[in-house]
Amino acid sequence: MFDVTKISDITEGGIRKTSFLTCPEVCSMQIDIETEGDTIRKVQYIQGCHGNTQGVARLCEGMKKDEVIARLEGIDCRGRGTSCPDQLARALKML
Repeated sequence: MFDVTKISDITEGGIRKTSFLTCPEVCSMQIDIETEGDTIRKVQYIQGCHGNTQGVARLCEGMKKDEVIARLEGIDCRGRGTSCPDQLARALKML
């Protein structure tokens, strides 16, 4: 119901670049994630609350994906049942 959809997944030089479409209940439309092993190198939200999504993205850089999942999973935005941070956690679980 609130799941993300993987739309691309490419690995080049040990860097995995994966893009996900978010569910319609959130403001962002897409999340692009770069990982190296289990470490997040970069996160970019397409659309959404620009300041908040930029902040979440920068805070995640350099963190292990399991730690980010543990911190962001289940965050709810205004009773929608999910949020932009929760969508990131759902995407990371698919990596």
